[in-house]
Amino acid sequence: MRVLWVPSDMRPGVVFILITVLLDAMGIGLIVPVMPDLLQEVNGAGLASAAIWGGILSTTFAAMQFLFGPLIGGLSDRFGRRPVLLISLVVMALDYLVMAVAGTIWLLFLGRIVGGITAATQSTANAYMADISRPEDKAANFGLIGAAFGMGFVFGPVIGGFLAEFGTRAPFYAAAFLAAANAVFGYFVLKETVDKTRRRAFEWRRANPFGALKHFKALPGLLPLVFVYFLYQLAFGVYPAVWSYFTIAKFDWSPGIIGLSLGLFGISLAVVQGGLIRPALRILGERGAVICGHAADAVVFVLIAIVSSSTVLLILTPLAALPGVITPALQGIMSKAVSDDAQGELQGALTSASAVAMMISPWMMAGVFATFSGDAAPVYFPGAPFILSAALMVIALVVFMRVRLPEQVSDNS
Repeated sequence: MRVLWVPSDMRPGVVFILITVLLDAMGIGLIVPVMPDLLQEVNGAGLASAAIWGGILSTTFAAMQFLFGPLIGGLSDRFGRRPVLLISLVVMALDYLVMAVAGTIWLLFLGRIVGGITAATQSTANAYMADISRPEDKAANFGLIGAAFGMGFVFGPVIGGFLAEFGTRAPFYAAAFLAAANAVFGYFVLKETVDKTRRRAFEWRRANPFGALKHFKALPGLLPLVFVYFLYQLAFGVYPAVWSYFTIAKFDWSPGIIGLSLGLFGISLAVVQGGLIRPALRILGERGAVICGHAADAVVFVLIAIVSSSTVLLILTPLAALPGVITPALQGIMSKAVSDDAQGELQGALTSASAVAMMISPWMMAGVFATFSGDAAPVYFPGAPFILSAALMVIALVVFMRVRLPEQVSDNS
């Protein structure tokens, strides 16, 4: 297995990037366990009302990412990755502090708006990784970022649940401290990667999701790949949307078993994206990894939907992480298809695509689950959302196989 290839003077910066993505995911997971209690506390209503407001806050956060992802990416192409990342971390820390002291639902709502706008850490981190990677190393290096995010998503809820014992505000203070401490670390170790040869003039007409997609439409084969990326994110959303409800409906799992299965999935995904991605790319190539990943995911989704044994489902959980090669392989293909001065814009567009999927998938998957598991269900089949995800993966695979992959136009060697 090849080790990560980056210039030696950039390796402290890569450590910062991976920590940033890890803490970004941890910050999200830290506050998940206390949000129901916090929303009831500030809104003075019951759990049902808290759930509705929780959905509103999550959708608002995703909507802001959709609208502002290309803007932040364009700013990082113009002014550099370093200032965008450091400012984002500082604002993120302040945002968590505001939410820690918020006494009204509207202040929490404002916090999610600001948080969504400045949630540029992962897209800008991907752009940074693209800047310092050789073309043949991009997909594997993107996998490291995915692995860091996966591990953060595993550790975040665990730590958040522990901190919740000290009050509903404790996880927010912890998240603020971690973001601020990482900003200080980055100030000393992060070097700028956007030099004069890569710096691109900022254009408002491209600093929005529609303008960015219009620009990428001019690059043959790129826009369909963004669509494939969107379909994958839409299908993948079945896990956070209905996994807990599905496993309770079908196997009567306890919260502890549900948490164990999600932790197993997160760790498996990190192993795939942080380690197995390299031999997979070496054996299959980027195109082959995307094809095999989609095919495997479609099969796994069907198996999850129809499995009748709780033990078999637990065995399938780590196997469901194997298609984790799809995202870094797709990112590698697309990153090599755009110029060095548009890497931030590309990652911003992908952030927008992911945000749209985050807005649509929970409602769509939950609606399908409710339709086929409620008292009025035409056929009782709680696994129906996973069949829908399998169908989305097949559509994505067909689209991908019909696309003529764009040629490499950037060279970071």
